[in-house]
Amino acid sequence: MKEQMIFAGLKARPVRTTVTVLAVALEVILILIIIGLTTGITDETARRTAGVGAELMVQAPDADVLLATAENSMALSLADKLRELPGVKAVAPVMLKMNIQGGIEVVYGIDSHFTEVTGGFHWFQGGLFKSPNEIVVDDLWAKSHSAQPGDTIKLLNTKLTVAGIVDHGQGARVFMSIDDLSTVLGQMPRAGVFYVKVNDPDQVQAVKGEIEQLLKGYTVRDMKMMRDLMTSSNIPGLDYFINAVVAISLIIGILVIFLSMYTTITERTREIGILRAMGASKGFIVGLIFQETTVVCVLGVIFGTGASFFIQRTLQAAFPTLMIEITQDWIIRAAVFAILSGVIGSFYPSLKAAS
Repeated sequence: MKEQMIFAGLKARPVRTTVTVLAVALEVILILIIIGLTTGITDETARRTAGVGAELMVQAPDADVLLATAENSMALSLADKLRELPGVKAVAPVMLKMNIQGGIEVVYGIDSHFTEVTGGFHWFQGGLFKSPNEIVVDDLWAKSHSAQPGDTIKLLNTKLTVAGIVDHGQGARVFMSIDDLSTVLGQMPRAGVFYVKVNDPDQVQAVKGEIEQLLKGYTVRDMKMMRDLMTSSNIPGLDYFINAVVAISLIIGILVIFLSMYTTITERTREIGILRAMGASKGFIVGLIFQETTVVCVLGVIFGTGASFFIQRTLQAAFPTLMIEITQDWIIRAAVFAILSGVIGSFYPSLKAAS
């Protein structure tokens, strides 16, 4: 009986029900897509950084975990000092430059020592740069820019030639020589980070201690810990951004549910009055309104989750380098937030209906 009344009430006002479901779905989409985008970027960046193959990473004093914000302030000669340590197998200095043209990406300026650390690139086409103003790009970047070896690409306000295409996951998406990158930037060749490969992976902590003793004050990170560090709680401002997105989405849901249920109850005064005259208690009326709201929210969660996956696949098909991770954890959170907004939004209207 009660279920029939709930669905009859929703069917009686199809436009308002549809709009409310879509509003709840929008709340879910905002949470899943925006959080998925921030999570996807940080996780994918962490995977690519760890994919270099080094066990340790040396940065300037007080350097941030995000390489995109690093300054090229370290002399390349520090690499020779690091190579003298007994536990060190190879050291690769890397010059960094964040490119924001057509997206956000970090360009690596590398030398021959980079392949000693990584074990070499996994080539799809072409080869390593041999002439000035040549770059190597990964397969996702090439797909996103429809680039092939021999093509001329404008990057960092400079015309560069694609020398080769490699598999993604080894640090950056775009590589060029340190000398070329320093020329493009108009500064002396310097490193933003040193990747260090050790002789014995079991001695990583010992080598880390040696480097910290040699370069006092410098930041030395264990690459296995990098992924744990690159979370919203460790990236300045990102935690606040996520909380703001969730708060805005929750407010949208509350306001839409409130307006919808308040208007609905105003229009159903006669119907509610008849139910009360027939003996329905205030609790029955409040429960009826809450259950209608829950049905709307559940439908909104289902539709919003499905739409989020559709948006994710559409965006990644159009922009291969754009990573959006929709996790089960955030799907559950989005559903909870949507239902919570429904409960809060329908609280006053349900009390008004009961009285």
